[in-house]
Amino acid sequence: MMQQMPPARLNSTSLPPTVDLMLSRPPDSSLPKAPIEMPLLPLDRQTSLGELAYASLKEAIVRGEFSAGQKLTVRAVAQALSVSTTPARDAIMRLIGEGGLVNIGPKTVIVPPLTLAALDEVTSIRLVLEGLAAGLATERLAKEAVAELKALQLQINAALDAANYPAALRANKAFHFLLYEGAQMPRLMLMIESLWVRIGPSLNDLYPEFATSRVGVSNHMEAMAGLEAGDKARVQAAIEKDIRDGYRRLASHIKQQGG
Repeated sequence: MMQQMPPARLNSTSLPPTVDLMLSRPPDSSLPKAPIEMPLLPLDRQTSLGELAYASLKEAIVRGEFSAGQKLTVRAVAQALSVSTTPARDAIMRLIGEGGLVNIGPKTVIVPPLTLAALDEVTSIRLVLEGLAAGLATERLAKEAVAELKALQLQINAALDAANYPAALRANKAFHFLLYEGAQMPRLMLMIESLWVRIGPSLNDLYPEFATSRVGVSNHMEAMAGLEAGDKARVQAAIEKDIRDGYRRLASHIKQQGG
């Protein structure tokens, strides 16, 4: 009987040259003198650092903490999360694979801007999935969650009054996902989250127009009224209108930028 040989371990020399170059550590002379500010929180080390780094970075993208076109580096992400470069690099590579980040050259990773074609695709799918989640949530959402939605809407209003658009985006994301979680369909939530990974950074381009018109506020208020009335069609229509209103603003912005 032939003796089986153990599988060979991969090492850095087995990486393709372009990947190895992108992930290689910059020389000490090029390091920043002070930590770069990043919208990320240090991690709880009781869980896998790689998994936590990925979850934290993805959540920041979904919330719109990064703008479309913004550059990220392994070292800056690692510093923000208070981890070594390995879990930060792993998180970035996973998000590149999911389309949340794009490698545009050696050591150059950016949050991808939306093209009109990508916006059309994402919006078409969002209308189906988020409309479904909102409708189901009307029948399944706990009463306590409606009170939480109202509190989040007050946060959105206050942030818009103060022109604090990052805070408005954070509360907006929390509002939508709390509503969708009421559908009690985990796989549906994963699909919705994957769409927000792509759309989240571009939601920054809704402002300041949406702060002036408050069209998003009106849609949220209509959705909450529908929830309290138990009107599934009303809630679904309000969320679909919210998505369409956002689409019109983002499409206009992309066209103005020549996209």
